[in-house]
Amino acid sequence: MTINNEMNKRIFLSPPHMGGEEIHFVQEAFDSNYIAPLGPQVDAFEKEFSEKTGIPYAVALSSGTAAMHLVLRILGVKPGDEVFASTLTFIGSVSPVTFLGATPVFIDSDQTSWNMNPDLLAEELEQCKKRDRLPKAVIPTDIYGQCADYDRIMEICAPYDIPVIVDAAEALGAVYKGQSAGFGSKAAIFSFNGNKIISTSGGGMLASDDRVLIQQAKFLSQQARDPAPHYEHSQIGYNYRMSNIVAAIGRGQLRILDERVRAKREISDYYKKALTDIPGIEFMPEAPYGKSTRWLTVILITPEIFGADRETVRLALEAENIESRPVWKPMHLQPVFQIENQRSVSSKPNTIKETYPARIIGGEVSQDLFERGLCLPSGTAMTEEDMERVVSIILTCRI
Repeated sequence: MTINNEMNKRIFLSPPHMGGEEIHFVQEAFDSNYIAPLGPQVDAFEKEFSEKTGIPYAVALSSGTAAMHLVLRILGVKPGDEVFASTLTFIGSVSPVTFLGATPVFIDSDQTSWNMNPDLLAEELEQCKKRDRLPKAVIPTDIYGQCADYDRIMEICAPYDIPVIVDAAEALGAVYKGQSAGFGSKAAIFSFNGNKIISTSGGGMLASDDRVLIQQAKFLSQQARDPAPHYEHSQIGYNYRMSNIVAAIGRGQLRILDERVRAKREISDYYKKALTDIPGIEFMPEAPYGKSTRWLTVILITPEIFGADRETVRLALEAENIESRPVWKPMHLQPVFQIENQRSVSSKPNTIKETYPARIIGGEVSQDLFERGLCLPSGTAMTEEDMERVVSIILTCRI
């Protein structure tokens, strides 16, 4: 029997997609023999990234998580502090809060953007003011390529002088009121992990209009080495700098960012045209204040109407060698965070379970998004036949 390899090939959720120019910059790095952290490719990548986003200063790092850790440390987050963050996010957005011994407070999503709900944020900050315990920072996550409502969040935080750190790891290329994702915040975090809209295989960027903050981050990211002909250290730092090779890939990828955003949006439009009229299927909304990259196209499945739940559809796709993924499981539902009035039970008896104290404000919206949400394959190299294949399998799951 002949197997149609094209019809059985693996369709990944969001694989890397090289543009061709990356190899030119990598070759430059090899020719110069700068293959360790730092080098001319890193300097150029930081400069070009700032020019592209309009955020004046940037430091290229080993990951977005490293970037978040650095900025929280520079802002003086310490044990006993609270940091507010979106509950609908990837754990790398909030794990650095625990690195520093602080307590995360998770804020639920709104229905308009699926990002941090500004109304809940405002209400909780009022209560914190009464208790004389304001958070050291607020971290809204730009979920699935869509910016949070920066102006409202910053307006709410400004009277309390609370810095806003935007986790824009999923939103490079997105627009908020005519500006780049992360623009105007105290600092913005970006990621170039393998599944992001542009990828360096790994790595991240910390960007800010605060030159001193970026200088401090650079210093700490290079093991906090003081100026001296020998290795002199008056602070503890980290090995967080990006390598010259990784930065070379980033320079090539940055040149095709706009093209990748167009492709992501075209993929989303295809899915919408094919599935919008199907009862029981909804798409992630696009907030009126900006333009999402639609890094991942996300649908909500109402099983009572569609005839199958999210997990049934995911497994049907996987059975046909197609990767899809549930929406991020909210942080307040994660076993590692010990939420008030929520028991955390270890799946392994007689083991010590690591948990961190946390609070949740709201939670119902993000929990519903997790239970019904499915991220569809959104790789920018997908063909129309690939998308057809995905849609046809989804439709077979109906009653």
